[in-house]
Amino acid sequence: MRMRSYIDIHKGLTAFAVLAMMAAFDQWGNPTAWVYLALHGTYGLLWVWKSRIFPDKSWERQADLGHGLVIWFGLTLYWIAPWLITSTGVQAPYGLLAAAISLFVIGVFLHFTTDMQKHTALSLQPERLITTGMMRRSRNMNYFGELLIYFALATLAMHWLPLLVLLGFWVFVWVPNMLRKDRSLARYPEFETYRRRTKWFIPFIG
Repeated sequence: MRMRSYIDIHKGLTAFAVLAMMAAFDQWGNPTAWVYLALHGTYGLLWVWKSRIFPDKSWERQADLGHGLVIWFGLTLYWIAPWLITSTGVQAPYGLLAAAISLFVIGVFLHFTTDMQKHTALSLQPERLITTGMMRRSRNMNYFGELLIYFALATLAMHWLPLLVLLGFWVFVWVPNMLRKDRSLARYPEFETYRRRTKWFIPFIG
């Protein structure tokens, strides 16, 4: 199977996994669990939808079962947050719930809009460096959006472990991918000028 298939199936199952945890720990009356289900479950469904409409070519590579299981193990680490919420009955303050929802919505907008622009631009002009729109101030706005999404989800558990998982993904997955992307874009003559006027990751910082 392609890497995309393993990722899509796992993300599509997220809502069912969180529901199973809510059932196992009888958390039907926990507002935090419901908010988490709504956010992460919806994100999983949106990801599968996005994958069908404007897929990321980097996930089109073939992956054997061993590689697929590694992908599944890594993505399952994101389920630590709902496990903590449901197994310990975490109930986040309303202010944190509101902040997480807002941060999540901003993250989805940045992540999906950037991926859509990249897919459309490369479809129309495959060999042109994208320097406008969502790419105008940050070379990795999609990863920044994804960081906001998972940070919002992690904070709902009110525990350090989901934040440690997110840090691990940033260090061992996202940073290498972003560095690899810069090396690939360096083939364009105008990249150096673009690099100097943009931020590597977080807009307006660094």
